[in-house]
Amino acid sequence: MQRLAPTLNWPVFQREHLKNLERQLQAHSPVPLMQSAGLAAAQLALAMAPHAQRIWVAAGPGNNGGDGLEAAMHLHLAGKTVRVSLLIDRDKQAADAQAALARALQAGLTVQTELPHDWIASMGPQDLCIDALLGLGASRPLSPDIQAWVDAINQSPAKVLALDLPTGLDAESGQLLGTDAQAPTRAVRADHTLTFVAAKPGLFMGHGRDVSGDIWLESLDAATREPIHLQPQAWLNAPGEQHHKTHASHKGSHGDVAIIGGEAMALHGMGMSGAAVLAATAALHAGAGRVMLSLLGESAVSIPPDLMQSTWTQLDLEQLHVVCGCGGGQAVRAVLTDVLARSAQLVLDADGLNAVAQNEAWAQALRQRGNHQPTVITPHPLEAARLLKTDTRQIQNQRLQSAQNLTDQFHCVVVLKGSGTVIAAPGQTPRINTTGNGKLAIGGTGDVLAGLIGARMAQGLNAFEAACNAVHQHGQVADAWPKDQALTASRLAQALC
Repeated sequence: MQRLAPTLNWPVFQREHLKNLERQLQAHSPVPLMQSAGLAAAQLALAMAPHAQRIWVAAGPGNNGGDGLEAAMHLHLAGKTVRVSLLIDRDKQAADAQAALARALQAGLTVQTELPHDWIASMGPQDLCIDALLGLGASRPLSPDIQAWVDAINQSPAKVLALDLPTGLDAESGQLLGTDAQAPTRAVRADHTLTFVAAKPGLFMGHGRDVSGDIWLESLDAATREPIHLQPQAWLNAPGEQHHKTHASHKGSHGDVAIIGGEAMALHGMGMSGAAVLAATAALHAGAGRVMLSLLGESAVSIPPDLMQSTWTQLDLEQLHVVCGCGGGQAVRAVLTDVLARSAQLVLDADGLNAVAQNEAWAQALRQRGNHQPTVITPHPLEAARLLKTDTRQIQNQRLQSAQNLTDQFHCVVVLKGSGTVIAAPGQTPRINTTGNGKLAIGGTGDVLAGLIGARMAQGLNAFEAACNAVHQHGQVADAWPKDQALTASRLAQALC
């Protein structure tokens, strides 16, 4: 068993591949996987709640419920006081779960089919609820009965251990089951989640990062006779090497970054030059040798003296690492043809992406950059939806696939921002980023990320490595932010190194 810390570069598998992997593990294991899963769950339960006086196991109708029944049996045999609630008539259980129920009953456990309201009311913070209601296969909105049990778990003061994933969470996307409905599902809020066989993407994206707590993995392969190797659909994004300047270096050794953006206030009554300044500040503090700021209009924002200023027509784009689009508004359209055709390396963000989504000639120019002119695009879900001609619901429900679709369409590195940012690139297995938190949900932090990616590319990392490194660091700075200080985009940019 291993805790999946944010620093681990761990493989992630989607639902159908997990089912295939599980079948192969079972074929090579001398004992049923359900028994191994239940034992591991009991061991983690004893570790996280060693002084529990009451343990309530809420077991569902499928294999997840069987895992819970096996865990309950081991906890009962360890001398704990355990109450098991089974959310289905016993004769309707799946075959493996029925076998687990028989083992639990033979061990002397009492199993009921109703919510034990009196038991739940008497539980304290040292006690434990085990959520074994629904697992990997859940994809539909919760029934009213299951939702009532989820609410009972969440209202209890006891610690919560979820098996495989918290009930109500989609294993693929990290969205809540039934998000499209008028009354979406509420998920179990776990203190710890023990996931089986392999890591699931939904634990690290969307609501998964809010409801899963500490995530543990039991691969269930300890008893298999031979190792099983399958290609994962993603990897968790581990930190890259930090860039350090050597003594025998100069400003030309660390790359030149040009920031093109910042629409003037006169055009639409809302100046956006601050976005370009934020991107430039981030590139500067991240260690780029020289940063040139090219605003697309007059600015009322104070320009730091460390930044060089230039009109975009004076920039030698063929020699530069360009970050374009931050606060560009409509003005970015006047420069986009040249930027797409000439930039040596390019990070395209914000209004640059919105313009591409509306103009097939620019979309084709972006595709033609290919491997010869390294490119990173950094859409948030709405911008991704515009580029793929769909809606944000579809993007969020299929974040891994959406990032891959963008990569396939535009032949470039894609940073699909959000909770569990996905980084995809041609010929690469996508990465899911595990750093960052809700403090980043403010204006300007995306501009900071674009500038940081530009700096890493200027410092010699290839486009995919630069994106992975920058996304991880961007979130890591937010995670380390002092609790008593407000995070702003300008402070975030200045905290980079």
